[in-house]
Amino acid sequence: MLALLAETAEQKHQIAALREEIARLKGQPGRPRIKPSGMENGTTPKPTGRSARRRGRGKMQPRVGVEEQLLKAAPPAGSRFKGYEDFVVQDLVLRARVIRYRRERWLTPDGQTVLAPLPPGINGHFGPELRRFVLAQYHQGQVTVPRLVAQLQAIGTGISKRQVMRLLIARQDAFRGEARDVLRAGLETADWVTVDDTGARHKARNGFCTQVGNDSFTWFGTTGSKSRLNFLDLLRAGHTDYVVNDAALAYMRSRALAGPAVAALASDAKTRFADPAAWQAHLERLDITRLTTTPDPVRIATEGALWGSIQAHGLLRETVIVSDDAGQFAVGTHALCWVHAERLVHKIDSFTEPQRAAQQQVRALIWTFYAALKAYRANPTPRRRSRLRARFDRIFRRRTGFVTLDRLLKRLHANKNKLLAVLDHPEIPLHTNGSERDIRAYVTKRKVSGGTRSDAGRDCRDAFLGLAKTCTKLGIAFWDYLGSRLSLPSRTIVPNLPDLIRCRGHPA
Repeated sequence: MLALLAETAEQKHQIAALREEIARLKGQPGRPRIKPSGMENGTTPKPTGRSARRRGRGKMQPRVGVEEQLLKAAPPAGSRFKGYEDFVVQDLVLRARVIRYRRERWLTPDGQTVLAPLPPGINGHFGPELRRFVLAQYHQGQVTVPRLVAQLQAIGTGISKRQVMRLLIARQDAFRGEARDVLRAGLETADWVTVDDTGARHKARNGFCTQVGNDSFTWFGTTGSKSRLNFLDLLRAGHTDYVVNDAALAYMRSRALAGPAVAALASDAKTRFADPAAWQAHLERLDITRLTTTPDPVRIATEGALWGSIQAHGLLRETVIVSDDAGQFAVGTHALCWVHAERLVHKIDSFTEPQRAAQQQVRALIWTFYAALKAYRANPTPRRRSRLRARFDRIFRRRTGFVTLDRLLKRLHANKNKLLAVLDHPEIPLHTNGSERDIRAYVTKRKVSGGTRSDAGRDCRDAFLGLAKTCTKLGIAFWDYLGSRLSLPSRTIVPNLPDLIRCRGHPA
């Protein structure tokens, strides 16, 4: 009977998924999302005493210099002057400004023409302030291009939609390069990163946007695949080479690549290949492409060479990758998100009172264990580590009589080392909430502006969203960052973001 109920529940899930997909294709709203369990907030101790009181809003401090204006009063005769009473007002000046630069031209004795240079920051017929406003409104303010054009035209700027698109996409190599270097700096110095992905639309085709980040940086990359091969390619951070080294060979052996193929790659004198064409030619020369074993030798060998390239460039040396248990993220030192693990128990369909009681009991045990892991992170000791390992076994080896729940507990117990990675690495988070928060900005942008139509547009969207998130994590206003990079005259100098990330990762 219980097996029949479990099979019915599985079929129910499949039918619901199919109905949701049909509704999506028809443009209809999907089924409502299940309310999150709240395990993270529920296991955080509530403040007591004075700290529990609601904190006031506090006084707003302007980030710019304060101008002073003296206001005269009209007192009656015989009044005495008693000083001043301050009243601070914040305002915004937003107006169109057109400058005609009259550049001197000189003809030298040898026939050369000398032209007076333009001021710093002038790059085209739109000034740096306008460029900063467009970039901030579009990427941080999530304003669509048509609305941005209407806004600029209403202010008095003569600009078209095509010109706004050029301001957003054209000549942004410096920003895209800094975004790539942010990823490199983050992967070089991070003790841990969390990863996630979401759907993306590019060139009228469905794709995926992958997020990588931690407390110091965020990076986005949109591609057409979410395979492990694609994920490893993104982790190379712009490098294009394939490397066969000890790390690559160890990866190939761990993924059960055929012994003769590993031996052929290990014994060959050439170990570094500049691009995919050179790597493919090498596999063909070693006859690896002719092998028909399982798993696919070409795919495993390519994944291993990508991992070798990542390690050769000093990326992810001691870094723990925390994910939601999606298969493509299972590379290197891997840890799993506890919130996603508990959510599996939370989403199980129960049909009888004993099943519901068993489900709630297991959830309560997981919540209590999660609180103990949070306490361990604050004060890790060998004794507490061994006790938590034994306690994990008692929770996830229990048998409740609820077949579906027991199968899930067995599956979670198989992930013991990944779920308990925090015992060996207390610095890593227990969840991927940081990635969920970061990727929400991309999801909002996708809903507001749809997909991208050019590779440059896709790369600029990913770069600027990542740079904006990175600035926030580093305590830098994105507005100031844009002003510094666009060389505005009265700008705040913002250092190179990758250098700031390295300083955080390796403090002096």
